[in-house]
Amino acid sequence: MNGEAADTDGRKAVHLRIFGRVQGVWFRGWTVDEAQQRGLDGWVRNVSDGSVEALVAGPPDAVEEMVQRCRQGPPSASVDDVKISRANDPGLVGFHQAPTR
Repeated sequence: MNGEAADTDGRKAVHLRIFGRVQGVWFRGWTVDEAQQRGLDGWVRNVSDGSVEALVAGPPDAVEEMVQRCRQGPPSASVDDVKISRANDPGLVGFHQAPTR
């Protein structure tokens, strides 16, 4: 990921901001399912500007795979861009939907 993620104790954590037609297309529910299947920790939520943001943490390969999945999204979504930045690892908290920001 070109140094875009914090790497602590063999884990990576990234903050994603996903732009495009990503609200009202089951993006958050899909993200929770995809992250839980990979054993990742973090959250996903809608943002009032129409984007979706997520904090994804876990094994580096699983985080990278999740980032790639978010670049496509669920079938009804249309992802234009994904901005990736470093994030603090939330620890072993599971993955859930958070309230809109």
